[in-house]
Amino acid sequence: MGVSIPFCDLRRQYLSIKGEIDQAVARVLNRGWFILGEEVSAFEEEFAAYCGAAYGVGVGSGTEALHLALLACGVEPGDEVITVPNTAVATVAAIELAGATPLFVDIDPVTYNMDISQVEEKITPRTKVLLPVHLYGQATDLGPLLSLAERYGLTVVEDAAQAHGTTYKGRRLPQGDVGCFSFYPTKNLGAYGDGGMVVTDEARIAERVRLLRQYGWEKRYISSIRGLNSRLDELQAAILRVKLKHLDEWNEARRRWAGLYNELLTGSEVVRPQESSYGEHVYYLYVIRSQQRDELRQFLAQKGISTLIHYPLPIHLMEAYSGLGYGPGSFPQAEEHCLQVLSLPLYPEITEQEVGMVAQSIKEFRHE
Repeated sequence: MGVSIPFCDLRRQYLSIKGEIDQAVARVLNRGWFILGEEVSAFEEEFAAYCGAAYGVGVGSGTEALHLALLACGVEPGDEVITVPNTAVATVAAIELAGATPLFVDIDPVTYNMDISQVEEKITPRTKVLLPVHLYGQATDLGPLLSLAERYGLTVVEDAAQAHGTTYKGRRLPQGDVGCFSFYPTKNLGAYGDGGMVVTDEARIAERVRLLRQYGWEKRYISSIRGLNSRLDELQAAILRVKLKHLDEWNEARRRWAGLYNELLTGSEVVRPQESSYGEHVYYLYVIRSQQRDELRQFLAQKGISTLIHYPLPIHLMEAYSGLGYGPGSFPQAEEHCLQVLSLPLYPEITEQEVGMVAQSIKEFRHE
């Protein structure tokens, strides 16, 4: 059976703002300047202001936002960065690109974010950074984490790749030293290609990232430090400037659809996501849990409903990261989480009928 309800349909969003997007793209093409020009500068200012921060620096991807932020914060080979194992590989890849060693803590079983109560026992004299991941669009409990960082003199770099517009105690992220965002096309604020941004209130960090993203140039072709090539391009910045104006509206739509799912799935066999008391979830993903996840996913696929798993294997159990020394049972909450989670179709342009069909199909599911 073909897909009747896609997991995400980016074309619907494009068609809803086609005139604005086409005009923005034409503006860049007519200007003839494609790298680090007016659009990038304007978007950096606008997105930083949206986050309530002083500085934004556009880079090539969310992974590079994390990588360059860690370097800008002084992370060096031999340093340790504490994070979680139930995240996209990009989080850990960025830590290792910076030369550091990732240390994991388990997750809270309700929010699926970092269990702050386990962080202190992992801190060593080599620990440099605490790196919470705001998973699926919901904030980590930052208050106690920031207090811990202050007590030990650590930097907090937030992986906010899935948290465009997410709030913690009434304020948008980031609230640590640095926030790192991805503009991958499916994100709440997504480009039509790759892109990322480092957001901070610290001028020193912002300037360091600006140098690092373009070969360490202070003057053209003259490097003051060793850098690399990681630049947000003008076309993507122009597109993102248009879409930023709609972000709050789209986030509210996501919250409405999540609320409808919650209502319609009452009484089903699945565990619905719970919004924390300290922040506003923007539902980059609507993730349920089921002890029969794989069977449920197959059942939905047979009905033409597309789903995804974010993420099927915690990083500490992946072959590529076996050298970190962890094994099965190291982080039981994260391991159970990865066996049970299922992401349902949810995006601003999904219809009430489609949400209803997904929910009804889930309620029809019976594990044999």
